[in-house]
Parts: sequence; structure tokens; C-alpha cells
Amino acid sequence: MIGYYLIIGITTFGGWLISSRLKGKFKKYSKIPLRSGMSGAEVAAQMLKFYGIDDVNIVEGRGFLSDHYNPLKKTVNLSPAVFQGRNIAAAAVAAHESGHAVQHAQAYQMLKLRSALVPAVQVSSRLQQFLFMGFIFGMTGAGLLGQWFLMALVFTFGMTALFALVTLPVEFDASRRALVWLDETGTTQGAEYDGAKDALWWAAMTYVASALSALVMFLYFALQLMGRD
Repeated sequence: MIGYYLIIGITTFGGWLISSRLKGKFKKYSKIPLRSGMSGAEVAAQMLKFYGIDDVNIVEGRGFLSDHYNPLKKTVNLSPAVFQGRNIAAAAVAAHESGHAVQHAQAYQMLKLRSALVPAVQVSSRLQQFLFMGFIFGMTGAGLLGQWFLMALVFTFGMTALFALVTLPVEFDASRRALVWLDETGTTQGAEYDGAKDALWWAAMTYVASALSALVMFLYFALQLMGRD
């Protein structure tokens, strides 16, 4: 149990550090306007147009850094700061989310795999809430019930870890597509491009931290189960 709380503490602190760094980078590059004067929404529209994608809508969402691409609704959802922003950070994030739309249009295999995993991961996440409570109250004790309980924990955290690992190439590829487009079209130039690359790198690190956390939790419970055998 102590090991579990130690893992939670370390991974949570690491995730917090990276998230804080990302917010700092976004704040920094939000203060540097694009020479083109384009807003994030306009950047997204131009990138979609460049790739001949005309069935994806760009919508303004809510919250801070809540940007995402919805493959079911085919929408690039941009937070207000990105949708309206006319700066390096807004351009980088908008191009990244549009990169997911390009992946979808070109049937990028890892995106298809991640989408296929979503239903199983949603069920696993809901089950984890109850399994976690059982773990806290010692339901992983000796006996067949404890064995099954640990197996359920291994399975659900395994699904979470698999989803997080599959997400990594999807996110890195979307950033790669975004940076290539920003550079080749001249949407960002010189220091603008360097800033966009820096911001997207830190955004990617949040996914790396999440994947490592999920993998460590899976390995922890897997070793607990193996220790019984």
C-alpha cells in the first residue's frame, strides 16, 4: 500500500510540473503576436483548406487548453484563447488540432486504433473508481476474491496504459504535421516557428507523463498479481 501511494505521489507531482511548464509556455507565446495577424480559427481553417478537407467544422469551446479534435462530429474544438488568439501559441495549438483532422482524413492507422479503444477505456475508467475503493479497503487480500480483484485491476489499468501508449504516436504525429505545415506555408517564420515547436513539445510531454503514469500503475498491479503466483 505504501508503494502505491508513493507511485501516486511521484507521478502526480511529475505531471503537475510538466503541466505548469506547459501553461507557462502557452502564456509566454500568447504574448507574441503573429506577423500575419491570423487568429487560431483562421490558422485551422487555412490548414484544413490546404489539405482539401471541407467537411470539418471549427468551433469555439470553453475552458483553458481544452482544445481537441472530435472524430465523430468532425469538429476542431478550440478554446477561446486559441480560437480568438492571434499569437504563436494559438497558431501552434490550432495547427496541432487540425493535424488530427488531417490524420482522420488520411486514415492514419494509430488514430483509428485509438478511436477503436475508446469504448473499452471508458468502461475501464468507470470500473477503476469502484476497484480503487475496494483496493483502499483491502479487498485484494488472500483468497480467490482477492485474486479476481487484482486481475480486474490489472486489466483496467492495462487498458488505460495501452490507450495512453497508443496516444503518444498520434499526438507526436499531429504536432509533426502541424509544424511542417506552419513552416512550409510560412504561417510561422523564424522565431515564430521556434516558439510553436517549443510549445508543442511541452504539450507532447504531458502525454508522455500520462503514459508513464499509466504504465507504472499497470506494472505495479501486475507485479502484485504475479507475486501471488
